Amino acid sequence: MTNRIDSIYVLRKGRISMDFKEKLKMYQKQIDEELVRYVRKEKCPEEILNKSMEYSLMAGGKRLRPILVLATYQLFKEDIETCMPFAVAIEMIHNFSLIHDDLPGIDNDDFRHGKPTNHKQFNEATAILAGDALLNNAYMVISKDLKNSKKEDISKKIILFEEFSEAVDRMIAGEFVDTEFEGQKISEDYLKYIHKNKTGALLKLCVRMGAILADVPKEDLDRLTTYAEKIGLAFQIKDDILSEEGNEQILGKPVGNDKILEKCTYVSQYGLSGAKKILETITKEAKEELKVYGEKAQFLIELADYIQNRNK
Repeated sequence: MTNRIDSIYVLRKGRISMDFKEKLKMYQKQIDEELVRYVRKEKCPEEILNKSMEYSLMAGGKRLRPILVLATYQLFKEDIETCMPFAVAIEMIHNFSLIHDDLPGIDNDDFRHGKPTNHKQFNEATAILAGDALLNNAYMVISKDLKNSKKEDISKKIILFEEFSEAVDRMIAGEFVDTEFEGQKISEDYLKYIHKNKTGALLKLCVRMGAILADVPKEDLDRLTTYAEKIGLAFQIKDDILSEEGNEQILGKPVGNDKILEKCTYVSQYGLSGAKKILETITKEAKEELKVYGEKAQFLIELADYIQNRNK
């Protein structure tokens, strides 16, 4: 687990504490242990499909989205059992999107996390269906949690279920627009639209889920939503930068695909130095939103730095 963190974060003096690294490892461990419970090992006619789902779900990765759910919740409350089903569901959605993003008809990537992508490890049909199954399993996890919830919690979880569904819809819409406009010069508004939906929608959802499950007042929810919107944009801008100048061995996938596919990115729109300046500004703005919480928000504040300075 230590290697996972050290390989995706370039340590900068004064930017990250040992407490942050330890807490990040703790969250990743908790999420991995929870995800294992949803892996299907039984012998059955669709056994290969289940192995394909497991291959992507348990490949590692940063677990950033479920971590945001848990860390936001723990800004206000301690017990994370309340939000764990939503953290699991969002990681299933994320991996569904990765499997489909890598397909020949979209980004046509051969490697992810240093391993063959799902359609290369299995085949294209299996990868498509594994993505579909993870998408559906996410809804199954939330539905089961709703079924077993206390009456007083049902209302807020129904609200979350609606936000969850809308965010997935926006992610898919963003991916479509991103693919549709490959090779074309687009406006700044369209670029923001792609990033806001393709990447930002799920990251914003994660923070809002943690906050809503913790029953925060509207003022806090609004502040955290702004933070989430900014780190969502920061995450995608950093992805754009890494696609331009990242280390393939660290990234675990080829560099330069965005340029080959003529993707609309912050680097193609503003240049590498321009994208880096925007990233620095938006990260600073995100951290400012949380200073009102003092030391309690230190992990989420450092998480913004982590997003800005990661190398994977």
